[in-house]
Amino acid sequence: MNKSKLLEAKQVLESAQRILIVSHIRPDGDAIGALLGLGLALQQADKSVQMVSEDGVPKSFRHLKGSEQIKKKPEGEFEIIMVVDCSDLERTGRVLEGYPTPDINIDHHATNRAFAKINLVDIEATSTTEMLVNLFPVIGLQITPPVAEALLTGIITDTIGFQTTSMRPQALRTAADLMETGIDLPSLYRKALRSRSFEATRYWGAGLSTLEHQDGLVWATLDLEARKSANYPGMDDADLINILATIENADIALIFVEQSMDRVKVSWRARRDIDVSKVASQFGGGGHKPAAGATIEGNLRDVQAEVIKATKKLLNGR
Repeated sequence: MNKSKLLEAKQVLESAQRILIVSHIRPDGDAIGALLGLGLALQQADKSVQMVSEDGVPKSFRHLKGSEQIKKKPEGEFEIIMVVDCSDLERTGRVLEGYPTPDINIDHHATNRAFAKINLVDIEATSTTEMLVNLFPVIGLQITPPVAEALLTGIITDTIGFQTTSMRPQALRTAADLMETGIDLPSLYRKALRSRSFEATRYWGAGLSTLEHQDGLVWATLDLEARKSANYPGMDDADLINILATIENADIALIFVEQSMDRVKVSWRARRDIDVSKVASQFGGGGHKPAAGATIEGNLRDVQAEVIKATKKLLNGR
């Protein structure tokens, strides 16, 4: 990251009192961890902070201290607006409609569109929360145990327990530094990655029953009926994509999650040498080389056909 941008961000934060922080729709652990870690740290610095996620806080992260402060929409006026873990402004949903251009964007996605006045992007970082750990000393923020819990949760979830291809020694050192504050890594790991509701497990069953395998590609489908039958409350895949990614002889794993009759959420996972962000970007999405996603307008069958065709083309053209 550019040092001048870091100093500029520090000056902006020091001069502001009322701050809005927003992350993306259907938030994962990195989104909630970054939102909460940064928000709590700024509150400790005597700032007035609102933390907003349009879809609220998933159940698996509600144990984090301060998570009850996260709102679904902003209220009032702010001196600066920050967006964390978002590659583009559309990913924030509708919460920033009527608000000016965000002042600071902190993100680690290679597909980041630099939509803020100050863009702090590190595509080598495993997560936005890892970035924040390294940014805090520069911008004068302290890491207390509640902040450390939020940040470590983000690192754990975005690396799927330190096992993604993006892992690097620095991430492990960062995690160790956070543990030094006295927080319980095994407990955070269990709550974020291993604990699962009965409804989510039934939802997995519905998705696994649709599993298909063809030419190095595996995919599964979670339609509206599956979500209704399982009584699953979320609009995501309950992390089923990470199970599909473990299947032997699968170069790319895909999951299709029907959001409505004319909208489908697609997630890709790939081996180290395949860049699925390229195909995701064809459908207005983005992400990282081994992990990407997109929300696509259209009915489930048509979207599946188009995405599978484009993904096979990527595989054949490696």
